[in-house]
Amino acid sequence: MQMTTHDQTPKSKSKPLTKRLKGAINWPGKAAVRKLETVMGHASLIGDTPVFDNSAFPWVARLEANASVIREELEAVLGLQQCLPTMQQISKTQRKLIQTDGWKTYFFTAFGERATRNCERCPRTAALIDTIPDLEEAFFSILAPGSHIRAHRGVYKGLVRAHLGLIVPEPSAECRMAVGDETIHWREGRCVVFDDTYQHEVWNDTDGVRVVLLIDVHRPLPRRLDRLNKTLLRIARMMPFVRDPVRQHRAWEKDFYANA
Repeated sequence: MQMTTHDQTPKSKSKPLTKRLKGAINWPGKAAVRKLETVMGHASLIGDTPVFDNSAFPWVARLEANASVIREELEAVLGLQQCLPTMQQISKTQRKLIQTDGWKTYFFTAFGERATRNCERCPRTAALIDTIPDLEEAFFSILAPGSHIRAHRGVYKGLVRAHLGLIVPEPSAECRMAVGDETIHWREGRCVVFDDTYQHEVWNDTDGVRVVLLIDVHRPLPRRLDRLNKTLLRIARMMPFVRDPVRQHRAWEKDFYANA
């Protein structure tokens, strides 16, 4: 870094050290991320396909075996559905994906931030989530009747996503997700693990609510690439595109439980 002698900025007006350090750390640009994702796809220990075999993730069987426990706690949460935040309320970048308030959320954890009061309301679900290694995010994804989430792709191939079907309305053929060239119909008590960097789109064309437990975990990678992935995900936790939704949810949780 070059230093000049003409900078007369008083020290009192300088940014705090922590802010200057965060400002010096930048998430890689889109082109660099795409190149890295190509490398990750080739090196991935689970392959590079839209949908993965559940056997590659030992925790999936544990979630499926306890689906009825999770469903029981979910039922109590659904009694609060009108008060729950929409996805657009938590993350403004999601506003282009859905034009209604039909996509509600109930977060347990996101990028190192635990929704403590939400977890206390669903203790058995939270305990199960805590057993999942390399977890980055977990929440109930609640989709109202007639809702449509437009086609989009995830932001980073270093994560893979799982949906545990909890409530799947009939006719199930009208409640579906397209991922790449595959079509997924959720089944209650069953998981699907997929790569959300493939273009995907969701429809609930039924008269009932659809709920899944959505989980993001680190992609299984060779050791050196795994270390790089973990480093980048730690950096991501300091970036505005992660910090802003975390702050939005923290504010919602504070207001909601203050009035509960």
